[in-house]
Amino acid sequence: MKINLIRHGMTAGNLEKRYIGRTDEPLCPEGIAALNGRSYPASGTLICSPMKRCIQTAQVIFPDKTPLIYPELRECNFGDFEGKNYHELTGNPDYQRWIDSGGALPFPCGESPQEFRTRCCAEFLRAVNENKSADALTFVVHGGTIMSIMERFAQPERGYFDWQCANGCGFSTEFDFKKITLISETSYEKSIDKSTKN
Repeated sequence: MKINLIRHGMTAGNLEKRYIGRTDEPLCPEGIAALNGRSYPASGTLICSPMKRCIQTAQVIFPDKTPLIYPELRECNFGDFEGKNYHELTGNPDYQRWIDSGGALPFPCGESPQEFRTRCCAEFLRAVNENKSADALTFVVHGGTIMSIMERFAQPERGYFDWQCANGCGFSTEFDFKKITLISETSYEKSIDKSTKN
């Protein structure tokens, strides 16, 4: 099965480098314009996080498709860091501890990274298994969701932060049901900006 993983378009919070997890903000005008300037792989069955920014991205890219909503694909709950950026958190001892841990500590009053990644991967497998008759699945989700899925399932293995991708970008790959892995990954981070299809 072909799998496409697309990160939602830019929001105002993304432009300001804020931690936007549970905040349900829409795309900003710049984000919509950027999506309209790109080409994407054929969608097959379309799957979305329940957040506005993902549903709106799917509507812009695939206007003739109705997405299936999988709630546990939503972004991480950043707790006390939600809606803030690095400059606003500088000097916060909880934030400094989190930075010093390499991002391994739970977010204060939010999710732990492990809880988040486990949730996303379980929901990804649920979506794949419930739609296994499809030739292709396209997930329009969050950066952290994509990173969680690729870290867990992609071959060859790479670390969580190695799978970062920009807004509106992502990966095309294939799912091997026997090995429960994603193989032959192709990034369209650069090629997608040139309006070429993979």
